[in-house]
Amino acid sequence: MGIIGLGTMGENLTLNLLEKGFRVSVYNRSPERTRRFVEVHGQAGRVVPTFSVKELVSSLKPPRKVLVLVKAGQPVDDVIEQLSGLLEPGDVLADLGNSHFRDTERRLQRLSGSGVLYAGIGVSGGERGARYGACFMAGGPAEAFEHLAPILRPASADTGEGPACAYLGPRGAGHYVKMVHNGIEYAMLEIIAEAYDILRRGFGIPSDEISAAFRRWSRGDLSSFLMEAASQACLKRDPETGRPLVELIEDVAEQKGTGRWCVQDALELGVPTPTIDAAVSQRNLSSLRTLRGVVARATGLEAGRAGGGEPPLLQLEQAVFCSFLTAFAQGFSQLQAASTAYGYNLDLAEVARVWGGGCIIRARMIEAIKKAYRSPARPEHLFLDPEIAAALRAREGAWRETVALAMSLRIPTPAISTALAYYYSLGSERLPANLIQALRDLFGAHGFRRVDRAGQFHADWG
Repeated sequence: MGIIGLGTMGENLTLNLLEKGFRVSVYNRSPERTRRFVEVHGQAGRVVPTFSVKELVSSLKPPRKVLVLVKAGQPVDDVIEQLSGLLEPGDVLADLGNSHFRDTERRLQRLSGSGVLYAGIGVSGGERGARYGACFMAGGPAEAFEHLAPILRPASADTGEGPACAYLGPRGAGHYVKMVHNGIEYAMLEIIAEAYDILRRGFGIPSDEISAAFRRWSRGDLSSFLMEAASQACLKRDPETGRPLVELIEDVAEQKGTGRWCVQDALELGVPTPTIDAAVSQRNLSSLRTLRGVVARATGLEAGRAGGGEPPLLQLEQAVFCSFLTAFAQGFSQLQAASTAYGYNLDLAEVARVWGGGCIIRARMIEAIKKAYRSPARPEHLFLDPEIAAALRAREGAWRETVALAMSLRIPTPAISTALAYYYSLGSERLPANLIQALRDLFGAHGFRRVDRAGQFHADWG
């Protein structure tokens, strides 16, 4: 096959495929990068360097398979334009970048008359995943996946039930699932950071001890890639100062946009995802570093320190568990709504299965999610699954106490707090929206429905 783009992901996926015995033609817009890659990694002539898109296509036998790993956005459109007229009907062109699902659908529509099979494939696992086994979420024509599966499956991680590679649905389904994956990832990262903040600022726990706590958590119900990664990050020392490296990093979280896209589409669909929303908003707030300093000095709102005693590690662990599970529940609710709205016909159990290996959000709790969606009951919401409901119910007290503790210490926990509020809201048979609707009718004559009779009503509030 051919690979366009030898950045971090393209280079590592190429090495992965070479190790699996494939012959790979490579092209990068920088000829020097192509030459350097071949010099360092050329393996028994199985790497074919090319220095134009035309040369890349010419080096492949029909039906050609071209994998594009360039920056999302205009660069993908530029590559498609360069390939125009070079690929033939039956050839497969696959975008393995973090493209917006609507861009993928637009590109597929553009190529629909050419006979070229265009696939949008979400990839998770980062640099290491691309190199040793990633998670591939494929969308587009099923025929395209049939051509690509023999390539992608060997390059995938193992889920315990087969490769972390699946065809998930037509058109932009693969990139949509990857977008929601990233939204959940944003939430999980924010939840971990909030737990770290409670321990570091609230109790003065050194980073290496926080690392040890995170490592213990990662061996239990919170077993996950991100929990293990957090333990590793908190343990790392700066070679120059000897201090924990994490404490020397500026507290500004950057983002590439997938989390924001996830929130935006959830709003369009009318699906509440407040924990994911909070994670995206908190990244935006973190970028206001100068303003935060000014407000902190003006208000004197310094985080407090707990007045002695052992940190409530078990309580905090349970709160993180519940918040993680809530983030997954919100993400799957969004996938369920999108599946209907966009005609993707997603198999949510298969999404859970494929997320069980190689991807950034892989976690033990995904097993319970997979089991829930495989059950004959197929719950409307994950909170309705008996096993998940029991797990949340057993930990609700610790979750509530963690939020109360954080607030008493003036330590913001927007993700953990909104996760708890979402749990309480969804579990409330009656919410105060009746007053909101009354006020809307009072000032805007929007009308309201009553609980005791059918129909639409309007009142004279004067």
